[in-house]
Amino acid sequence: GRAPSYGGEIVETLAGLPGLDTGAGTVYPLLSRFQRAGRVETTWQESPSGPPRKYYTLTRAGRDELAAQTAAWRALASTMDTLLGEGRS
Repeated sequence: GRAPSYGGEIVETLAGLPGLDTGAGTVYPLLSRFQRAGRVETTWQESPSGPPRKYYTLTRAGRDELAAQTAAWRALASTMDTLLGEGRS
């Protein structure tokens, strides 16, 4: 699995992706919702500089949800490619 990430790291990663306009105001509420739903678990770890950081790790339920959402997204992308004519030879 993937190594745990802290909130600021997740925000920076998402903000660096083209086409996503994602900031802390979007990411932190989602992380809280995922935690309440049992999709992530959190741990506090000391930071090399500054206060301790809250790290997030996907739970089994989170990994299952990710797999389901990934499959749904790929199916939608395939359908859109076909509709737009990109899937044709």
